[in-house]
Amino acid sequence: MADQISIVDTTGNPAPLGLMGFGMTTVLLNLHNAGIIELSAMILAMGIFYGGVAQVIAGCMEWKKKNTFATTAFTSYGLFWMTLVALLIMPHMNLGGAAAAVSDTGLAAYLFMWGLFTLVLFIGTFKLNRALQVVFGTLVILFFLLAWEHTLSGEMRHTIGTIAGYEGIFCGFSAIYAGLAQVINEVYGKTLMPL
Repeated sequence: MADQISIVDTTGNPAPLGLMGFGMTTVLLNLHNAGIIELSAMILAMGIFYGGVAQVIAGCMEWKKKNTFATTAFTSYGLFWMTLVALLIMPHMNLGGAAAAVSDTGLAAYLFMWGLFTLVLFIGTFKLNRALQVVFGTLVILFFLLAWEHTLSGEMRHTIGTIAGYEGIFCGFSAIYAGLAQVINEVYGKTLMPL
């Protein structure tokens, strides 16, 4: 009878990378949505690289750890950020008619679908920790507020957009907290920042 080989996973926890990429990018975009800063190359670059690429990397690392929830979440939201940036910049890249600017109705549908996806993941967080419940719960609200904003016009649109911006800032900071709490708790070997 052959000896069995046991493999022990000694790799680091990729979740803080994904949560930080999501959280910091979400805060910056929603500072714009709240009317505090202008939309700039800084936000778009964060969307491509930290919100986008870093989360996809974290998702691939979670796959290696057999964490289906985190693989799905990080990879999907990383690609969300990349598609959102593409929606904003492709119409300005002279790529022809296929790159026409997306309509408000199209953006509302896009954001609504992401809201539905996030709602299902939020249900999954009921088996996880309170910090992730806050992140996903506030993200559901954010996507639906942003979708609603794109169905409105005038002052009501501005008001809902501003509310969404401040709610999104809270959502982003909740993800930053969840990511940094995991780092600090692991470094100190005890719970200093509860999840």
